[in-house]
Amino acid sequence: MDNQFTNSPIHRFTQYIFFSGKGGVGKTTMASATSIHYALQGKKTLIVTTDPASNLADVFEQEIGHRITPIKGIDNLYAMEIDPDEATREYKERIIAPFREIMPEDVIASIDEQLSGPCTTEMASFDRFIDFMETDEYDVIVFDTAPTGHTIRLLELPVDWSKHIEESAKGTGQTCLGPVQTIQESKEKYDRATALLRDPERTTFIFVMRPEELSLYETIRASKELETIGVKSGEIIINGILPEEVCEIDFFKKKYESQQSVIEKAKVALDRPKRYMFLRNNEVKGIETLKSIAKELFNGVRPEFKEKIDLAQISVPVLTKPDINKLWIPIKGTKALFFTGKGGVGKTTISCITALYTAQRGFKTLLVTTDPAAHIGEVLDVKIGSIPVKVTENLFAVMVDQEEAFREYKERVLNDARGKYSEDMIKAMEEELNSPCTEEMAAFDKFIQYIEGRDYNLIVFDTAPTGHTLRLLSLPFDYARQVEMMVSTQEALQAKEATQNRFREIINILKDKDRTVFSLVLYPESTPILESYRAMLDLKDAGIETQLVIANLILPEEVCTNDFFKSRRAMQMRYLREINDKFKLPVLQFPMMGSEIRGLKMLEEAVRLL
Repeated sequence: MDNQFTNSPIHRFTQYIFFSGKGGVGKTTMASATSIHYALQGKKTLIVTTDPASNLADVFEQEIGHRITPIKGIDNLYAMEIDPDEATREYKERIIAPFREIMPEDVIASIDEQLSGPCTTEMASFDRFIDFMETDEYDVIVFDTAPTGHTIRLLELPVDWSKHIEESAKGTGQTCLGPVQTIQESKEKYDRATALLRDPERTTFIFVMRPEELSLYETIRASKELETIGVKSGEIIINGILPEEVCEIDFFKKKYESQQSVIEKAKVALDRPKRYMFLRNNEVKGIETLKSIAKELFNGVRPEFKEKIDLAQISVPVLTKPDINKLWIPIKGTKALFFTGKGGVGKTTISCITALYTAQRGFKTLLVTTDPAAHIGEVLDVKIGSIPVKVTENLFAVMVDQEEAFREYKERVLNDARGKYSEDMIKAMEEELNSPCTEEMAAFDKFIQYIEGRDYNLIVFDTAPTGHTLRLLSLPFDYARQVEMMVSTQEALQAKEATQNRFREIINILKDKDRTVFSLVLYPESTPILESYRAMLDLKDAGIETQLVIANLILPEEVCTNDFFKSRRAMQMRYLREINDKFKLPVLQFPMMGSEIRGLKMLEEAVRLL
């Protein structure tokens, strides 16, 4: 299979290359290899990640962090991981600093409070990201972006914020980012960034996907979403293709044929240049391996697999097994089950299997997705919308649609306020509610309504990839503060108290181990383990204890008949031992299945494997 590719044109202006795609498809690997390729060509190259759950440092095997860092062993290559907290601090200080000398303390405190809303972190990261599009210091800047749904939202922000700044300037002059005069200059900056994103001479978008039906569906959907905001995606990388020569037994032959079928569909559905990358017999880490990936990506040079493995020498670790009935079956009231982890590890599939498992045991179960790149409907083979639909006996599914939740939320808040507060107060609230960050608050509000409800025995949440999930879960704390800011007049004290009590109760439910179970889904490789461990610590900081680790896509021993798959299984066993030692939690292993899990028949087979 030949790689059809184009090098991004290098003019006298900086070139921007964006990598997008669902989590877990290999964006960071492809972005890192691309940055190495251009650096080796003598181009001064910077790779930046805007992913709140970045693993750039893990791939390059060196510390990077929230500063531009030279990459060891490669001339001309620099990297940076945008830290959302640090970016927020810098952003707030830049806005507040000019007012410190001329404004009284109470006004400064008010601006600082206004800049403590949940949208500020996202805005600050985006603002930092735009800074790199305003410099001519580099020949090439490669952006390793966050998983698709969140990336699309990030890229839509310049459009939304420009509009929001204009509208706020006509009104009271207040925005959820502070007084409009403090950010008016940002409008031109965001408009310039939007123009650059839409300029195919300067900006190339590359979608990375796996040769799987769900990944193809996601790539088509995300590509269309980009086009609606005027951004054309340039190329496709299909990553993780099984080499035909190692697929001699039926289990992998079927997988190979399934992959080839998706590749053929992609040729028709995505009329763009494509590159084809083969699965490696081990994970991709370190400069030398990344150089090898770059050679395959740009020159079609395939690696050789020479490692000889004796399966008898692979020691299978003894893991602490979970009691899934104790964890998943409700004892008092409605129970909430959360599945989180790096994108692409199979959270959606595991969520669907779990929901079917509890439904089959007679518990009325609702499967909810809060992932902006949701595809539970694809797994269940049922059309999922914003109203719960019946999938089978005792099993229902629903998707939290941000736009619809936003409309409902805004209408409800304003209806509640009318007749209680002054017209000026209503006007200020409406202006505040029109900010782009309210969409996420509204989605969270919808999400907690399901937890508060009594219609189901179990609510199974297929959550967004790790960084975004944790951000979502931290919203009740931030939002309680946002409500305080919005309704701080005497007439609104009652509403403020009711809101705070409501969020307090939700936080208590999330922390109650009998009512809420947090599970980490990962596959046994270095990056998902590191990311899941960070997620566990972040949850712990919020007072939430993780109770289960699910190691997904474990290669069954009987199908590993050649050195290629024996090597991959040996790697998995090493990492299963690390998972057991590092997390000190029960580990549920779920095997790789012969076919992609889609539809109830396949899900029922998966439930039997539990």
